[in-house]
Amino acid sequence: MSDLHSINEAINKRAGRKLIPSIIVGLFLLAVIFSTMAFVPALFALFVGSAVLIALHELTAALKLNSIALNYLHLALSTGLILGAAWIGGLPGLSVSVVLALIANLFLALLQGTEGFIKNATARAFTLLYPGFVAGFIFLLARSGDGFAYIATLVILVGCNDTFAYLFGVLLGKHPLAPKISPKKTWEGFIGGLIFTAIGGAISFYYLLDHHPVVGALAGFAAVLAATVGDLVESAIKRDLSIKDMGTLLPGHGGMLDRLDSALITAPVMWCFIELLKRLS
Repeated sequence: MSDLHSINEAINKRAGRKLIPSIIVGLFLLAVIFSTMAFVPALFALFVGSAVLIALHELTAALKLNSIALNYLHLALSTGLILGAAWIGGLPGLSVSVVLALIANLFLALLQGTEGFIKNATARAFTLLYPGFVAGFIFLLARSGDGFAYIATLVILVGCNDTFAYLFGVLLGKHPLAPKISPKKTWEGFIGGLIFTAIGGAISFYYLLDHHPVVGALAGFAAVLAATVGDLVESAIKRDLSIKDMGTLLPGHGGMLDRLDSALITAPVMWCFIELLKRLS
């Protein structure tokens, strides 16, 4: 038992995270995602929407600490409009709502005056696109007739990459992938995530989406690239703002945005991949 505790502590030190709480939180989130998506998709949309609004609050709070004061209520209402429009109106709803929200928030930035306008307007635009707009693609995947299969596949791809990139990085990681952005991320972790996400993609696309395993493997490769960009983008934000985590809401994960970062960037890529397959077939 003491040996197991020592191993766990060693992993925690190497990864910078507490392993057991991370696993428990991850399993709970998976249970909520699959149960709501399977039985009451509207609750899934509500759950994801709430998570995105929490992530938005974490981001605006972190920006405020660095002298970029944004009105969370304005941004939350705008993000809610974007996500609601995506759920109700699909891609046209998502596209129109993000344009209207951007115009409205640029106008609100104008009302604050010209001093610091570029900084404030840019911050407003960024926080509308990330996490709000990109999260809209999760809604586009979920609202379709194959919504459960699409969301399950997205979760499998993101989960495979997160899990095996973590394991390979902790056990074998020696060569930093982007040391100036995320020192703990390694090429070994990236390759481990790539291999097993390709396998997960091949299996999920074949059994859930009725596509050839090679297509699923290619989707897995694309998902790893997207998830890695998502991780690095969030790491760059935290490094620029001089914070370790976006929050402390989720034990072993940090804040909500720390948990969502991979899925936020992977969802648009997967949606584009699936739409391309539809047109080719």
